[in-house]
Amino acid sequence: MTAPDNLLDENQAPDVTQNVSVEPALEPIAEQSTPTEAIQEVAATAVPEEAQVTDAVTPVTEAPIARSEKVLTVTTTATEPAPKLRLKSDAELIAQIAGELSVRPEQVTAAVALLDEGSTVPFIARYRKEAHGLDDAQLRELELRLTYLRELDERRSKIIESIRGQGKLTEALHARLNQADSKNALEDLYLPYRPKRTSKAQLAKDAGLEPIALRVLNEEIEPAKALEGFSHESYPDLDSQLDAIGHILVDVWAADLELMENLRRRFGAEAQIVSRLAGEEKREVGKKFRDYFEAQESLAKIASHRLLALLRGRQENVLTLKVDGTNESHVQTIKDKFNVGSAQPESRQSFLAQTAELLWLGKLRPHFEHSLLTEKRLAAEAEAVSVFAENMRHLLLSAPAGGKVTLGMDPGIRTGVKLAVINASGDVLAHSVIYPFAPRNERDASLATLDSLCREHGVELIAIGNGTASRETDALVHDFLKAQPDLSITKVVVSEAGASVYSASELATAELPDLDVSIRGAVSIARRLQDPLAELVKIDPKSIGVGQYQHDVNQPTLARRLDAVVEDSVNAVGVDVNTASPALLSRIAGLNKNIAQQIADYRRENGAFASRDDLKKVPRLGAKTFEQAAGFLRVVNGAQPLDSSAVHPEAYPLVGKILGNLKRSLADVLGKAGALDGFDPATVVDDKFGLPTVQDVIRELEKPGRDPRPEFKTVKFRDDVNEVKDLVDGMILEGVITNVTNFGAFVDIGVHQDGLVHISELSDQYVDDPHKFAKPGQIVTVRVMGTDGERKRISLSLRLTPTERPAKAERPERNERPARKPEDRPVRAEGAEKRGDRQDRPRSDRPRSDKPRDERPRQERPAREEKPKEEKIGSFGALLAQAGIKGSK
Repeated sequence: MTAPDNLLDENQAPDVTQNVSVEPALEPIAEQSTPTEAIQEVAATAVPEEAQVTDAVTPVTEAPIARSEKVLTVTTTATEPAPKLRLKSDAELIAQIAGELSVRPEQVTAAVALLDEGSTVPFIARYRKEAHGLDDAQLRELELRLTYLRELDERRSKIIESIRGQGKLTEALHARLNQADSKNALEDLYLPYRPKRTSKAQLAKDAGLEPIALRVLNEEIEPAKALEGFSHESYPDLDSQLDAIGHILVDVWAADLELMENLRRRFGAEAQIVSRLAGEEKREVGKKFRDYFEAQESLAKIASHRLLALLRGRQENVLTLKVDGTNESHVQTIKDKFNVGSAQPESRQSFLAQTAELLWLGKLRPHFEHSLLTEKRLAAEAEAVSVFAENMRHLLLSAPAGGKVTLGMDPGIRTGVKLAVINASGDVLAHSVIYPFAPRNERDASLATLDSLCREHGVELIAIGNGTASRETDALVHDFLKAQPDLSITKVVVSEAGASVYSASELATAELPDLDVSIRGAVSIARRLQDPLAELVKIDPKSIGVGQYQHDVNQPTLARRLDAVVEDSVNAVGVDVNTASPALLSRIAGLNKNIAQQIADYRRENGAFASRDDLKKVPRLGAKTFEQAAGFLRVVNGAQPLDSSAVHPEAYPLVGKILGNLKRSLADVLGKAGALDGFDPATVVDDKFGLPTVQDVIRELEKPGRDPRPEFKTVKFRDDVNEVKDLVDGMILEGVITNVTNFGAFVDIGVHQDGLVHISELSDQYVDDPHKFAKPGQIVTVRVMGTDGERKRISLSLRLTPTERPAKAERPERNERPARKPEDRPVRAEGAEKRGDRQDRPRSDRPRSDKPRDERPRQERPAREEKPKEEKIGSFGALLAQAGIKGSK
């Protein structure tokens, strides 16, 4: 009996890290000649690759239906196709989303209506509050869920159509398909019914073997006797015929929904993800993964960053991964379900027992392994995307230094330090290159150039990139400023992540066509100190490097999420339509790259916009676009003072109504503290402007054009700490948070290598989410806990007193805890020295074999070994992330 259709294609290399938009389909595996060989090959197969689900349907013969189920049938003719089953109504989707977001259905209804008519999330969140009462984060989640659920429902409809066309749609199956709440769950249900071009079961049915298979299943007859008289050129002998009817029965049993769900649930609870070193030659080159060379952990409980680290190790061919679990109990469950143990005669019982093994080992287990790992990976990726998005939001909304003359410095050793001076508007005033370091060592000439540029252009800020030679350049500037006390200049070390990407981009070429690529980087560094938001929007967010395994996640999903974050951030601040770059304008609600360029072209040809109304003269900027964008576009010093505020033009009449009630002019109240004290917003509420809008307008009149970003501050690095070797345990340093992950925060302390503050060291109180305690750009004081020069790791703490311990979460009394079975106790990996995340280690003495334990003959199995005692292990997930591992799909 050969293996049934599997997830792994014959000519396809498995890859559990591949990103696709839809969950797995079943494809055939290679042919085998005996049941034992089939089982062995399936067991040795790696976790199969996700396959793209297609909707092609091929005609198939009707399969037997359980007697307890009523078949849903539809009579059709060649000219009258079966009626299409409807999608879920919007009311049903709205009710589901409302429950997930814990809001009222009418709020979701209003938001969905606005989204469906083409309104953007920033516009809905800012100017339609009375319609829905949701904040921008809730609206983004609503938008994501609405899109996902609509896609899910479309897929559900196609699957139902396919199964109906096969005549196999029962009431129970129909109900379960409607209850499936994820694409993965939907594909699991579709598994037994998915049409396959080369299905062994279908070929057997086409050859007329289905009635014989059903006799063997339901009657007390020897399989060989049931096949007497059967003849077909594709099945010339008894073995091939038995193999064929076995595949038919596998499909019959796989249609038992309750059994499949039970097996998947039980296997998911016990499944372990096991990692091994791919080969001794990988031990040195892959030492950053050494905590995973022999590791094992519950697949259901593994932390997202550890799973992504394992997948990255596999992608880099350092690690091998497999999903481990038992077989015997699950095969026995199948046998019990179909009463195999009482089947007569003995040859029939033996045949059905082999069929049960084939169902589990050849079809269900490979599918469950893949499905469970896919489900866990998708959840881990979603978490990683959320981490990246949150860090990106804080970075974009970090404090701007403002319109000050700034000298940008892009450090380098052999290539020199590139310099660029920009004015308050970001225009380049001068540029140069100095060579203060080896091999040229032109220190005096470099200091003279700095002095000349700073004095000639009145430099107020110096922005130093934090890349190679950053500390040396910082020391040079420190000595320069110390020797020139009459210069009032502040130096700041700035993240240069993505600057090189911008320098070589088409946008940089268009903005700075006369500058060398190397000088453009210095310009970008200076500009991102003046206004991080305006400069960072020019760079692909994935190049900025504030994520957690951002190269390993689904890239389209990541791009959509980051685009939303950039859009929300830009619109939260607003832009000056007369100075904003096309890249910045394109992020405004309702605008795109083409319209943004049209605005820039119109501005260049006709001069500055005098009012928001002038925007209506821009080609391709229609009424709907104006409605969405106008409130976020500011015209400073224009004819209408409100044009420089966040008050939408549609609300100008409301301002007039407020002023009329107060009997005061706009000049009397705009930006005047206390001018609106005591005014009752309810007095001007009407059918068009609800209370939330009125309150927003009043706040804007009090502080027009207010910037939600924090006040600009700078971090002071210690002058005597320049490299990791300068660090001493217990040293107290000032630094700036560069990245926040689910396991802690990374802090730049001025030594070219960010240190990690583990989640347990973030606070004296219990920390469940690092993002509540740390944000990128935040200036903090840290204590050095230890260093690892070989792996370039620095352990830091925000808890400045080492004897203090953070509060722990409440735990039940010991006598309230259920006893843990020995097999459930986590086993730690060898070679770890520090306290941290847990992971399991498999039995080291287990004989190596391509066969899982349950598939080796009993006489080959060694005596059961005791598991080793627990050993301590370092927070390898956190430290791995700190290593800055690169990788992409």
